[in-house]
Amino acid sequence: MQQKPDLSFWKLWNLSFGFFGVQIAYALQSANISRIFRTLGADPHSLSFFWILPPLMGILVQPIVGTMSDKTWTRFGRRIPYLFIGAAVAVAVMCLLPNAGSLGMAVSTALIFGVFALMLLDTSINMAMQPFKMLVGDMVNEKQKAKAYSIQSFLCNAGSVMGYLFPFIFTWIGLKNVAPEGVIPDSVIWSFYVGATILILCVIYTTLKVKEWNPQEYAMYNGKGGDTEKKEESANWFILLKNAPSTFWKVGLVQFFCWSAFLYMWTYVTDAVSETVWGTTDSATEAYQTAGNWTGVLYALQAIGSVVWATILPQFKSTKWAYAASLLIGAVGFAMIPFVHDQYLMIVPFLLIGCGWAAMLAMPFTFVTNALQGYGHMGAYLGLFNGTICLPQIIAALVGGTIFTLVGGHQSTMMIVAGVLIALGGLCVYFIKEKN
Repeated sequence: MQQKPDLSFWKLWNLSFGFFGVQIAYALQSANISRIFRTLGADPHSLSFFWILPPLMGILVQPIVGTMSDKTWTRFGRRIPYLFIGAAVAVAVMCLLPNAGSLGMAVSTALIFGVFALMLLDTSINMAMQPFKMLVGDMVNEKQKAKAYSIQSFLCNAGSVMGYLFPFIFTWIGLKNVAPEGVIPDSVIWSFYVGATILILCVIYTTLKVKEWNPQEYAMYNGKGGDTEKKEESANWFILLKNAPSTFWKVGLVQFFCWSAFLYMWTYVTDAVSETVWGTTDSATEAYQTAGNWTGVLYALQAIGSVVWATILPQFKSTKWAYAASLLIGAVGFAMIPFVHDQYLMIVPFLLIGCGWAAMLAMPFTFVTNALQGYGHMGAYLGLFNGTICLPQIIAALVGGTIFTLVGGHQSTMMIVAGVLIALGGLCVYFIKEKN
């Protein structure tokens, strides 16, 4: 097995550039789903249940995409066909979801329509997202992986900035930010339309610029072929999990606390900002919709903080220390939100949260892909590793309503819960064994 060659910066960039468009779609979803369902008439106590669908689709779709793409060899590539199909479906659904309240349906029907559209959207986003992680695992050597995933993190957060700002920008240029009760404002609808356009253009760019290795080249650099290839095709997920390196599970423990924290952020932060800064959680008011736009701005600033922090992370001598410190900084940011009542001062906690987010995007895959060298089944393992992202969110969504009631029915208090969770994740980094 030959050493994988060093790739130029632009080759590393092209491997992940399509992630920019995918993340715009993901940012629009994460920043606006609670706002959309609250506008459609969802009750805050049941709001977390709507967030079960995204991680549920992820845990079902990504292992399948990973395993199937391990066995796929086409003239278009090994991973890229799944990327393109997922993006195409996501574009179609992005044009449907924000119109759930504009089709003359009753509240219950509109919510059901929104749920099915959300399910399809997250299925397709997960299908488009997973190949980027696998392309890095396939084609980048260990020395460059931290750099490659940092580039991916940069593009991810740059895409997030655009997606988060769209409703605010479109309101600023004159699109309506209020609508009849139960109808999604034009500022949000057009944000999804523009995001869908950028997504498909970015994916086309990656498809044209990235040339995946053929089976012979892949075998040369990854040690696959003959009996090994047959074993790779026949192995099932249970055997893979049984034989997974301990790092896989230790990083998974950290992931459990971190992704639970961010699930509560995505679910409740729009209402939390509206409650602490504007003094209302009534989704029918103009103040609430203004808070929704400002939450998008705060998300964008969080993403900018992540972009800056992602460029700093590779400079740390200890990846493990950088990971833990970043998560603890993010925990401080979460805990600050209920105590900040000025919309501009609210920027500070979101910048701190961005440090934790940058580490969550880059560090886990650095640890896991390094630990998986020599194991084979890279796509399948990364698909299974996605379970450490999805399962925590599913569990958090299921118990979210109960926790929301226990903390007094205040969305802002849920941010303290999120802070405690991500702090626990930072402490659990201690158990990871760093592989140089």
